[in-house]
Amino acid sequence: MKSAQLKTKSSDKTGYLMSLPYVIYFGLFIGFPLVFSFILIFHKWNIVTPMQWIGLRNFYRLFHDVQFFIAIRNTLVFLVIHIPLQIFTALLLAILLNQKIKLKGFFRALYFLPVIVSGVVITILWQQLFAYETGLLNLLLTKLGLSKIPWLINIKWAMPSIAIMATWKNVGLYIVLFLVGLQGIPRYLYEAAEIDGARPVQQFFHITIPALNSTMVLVVILSTIGGFSLFIEPFVMTGGGPMNSTLSVMLYIYNQAFYFGHMGYAATLGFFFAFIILIVVLIQKKFVERKD
Repeated sequence: MKSAQLKTKSSDKTGYLMSLPYVIYFGLFIGFPLVFSFILIFHKWNIVTPMQWIGLRNFYRLFHDVQFFIAIRNTLVFLVIHIPLQIFTALLLAILLNQKIKLKGFFRALYFLPVIVSGVVITILWQQLFAYETGLLNLLLTKLGLSKIPWLINIKWAMPSIAIMATWKNVGLYIVLFLVGLQGIPRYLYEAAEIDGARPVQQFFHITIPALNSTMVLVVILSTIGGFSLFIEPFVMTGGGPMNSTLSVMLYIYNQAFYFGHMGYAATLGFFFAFIILIVVLIQKKFVERKD
């Protein structure tokens, strides 16, 4: 009996020791920053000078900050462009890669490559492609006898250009998700539909799309969270311009914290924006549960 208790205590100690690195990691890199950021909400601080208690003044400033709501609008515009484009592109490529074609494995790896490459590297690459005078895209348009497009220097084109680039970067991940969904659809459903005389388009809308419903929801949620986190692309490609047309919420928070030194206000913006994301995710969750 005593030996069994000793073994249990020994295994408990081993378990605690094994989990200790994760607890330390969580405390140092998640727990402490979260608590410290919450404290900053009620203070004015620029890293150099001591903290100054200001109560709820940061919240008052937030609700009167026109530029912050411009950043929210820009982020929503990005989501409206990016999510449908992401779903359409990923689903189309997944269907093509699910067919019996040569070098299927090579193309799957090729499309997934941008996902694992540094976001900064890819953004710089696309910045060169979008360059008005020397960019490859405008050179191709000129060769075809078409006018150049001011991709990143026009307020109407800048955010769609970033959405195109973000779609290309992330499409590999969503191709994998759709491929898993497509390969899980029983083949006999298509065979039965063919016997009944259903055309490929009818099979797509009446078999493929309904079967991919859960995958589609997952893609929408992941794309939404990723879209709300938009930062590297506007930071590197446009700096939030032209005329704040690509200023995302994350970029605005970054500017407040590290460009202007308004740490307390940046923390307030971060918590408020996290609350908005939580509300959106909960609405999506409720919608999915109701649909199920």
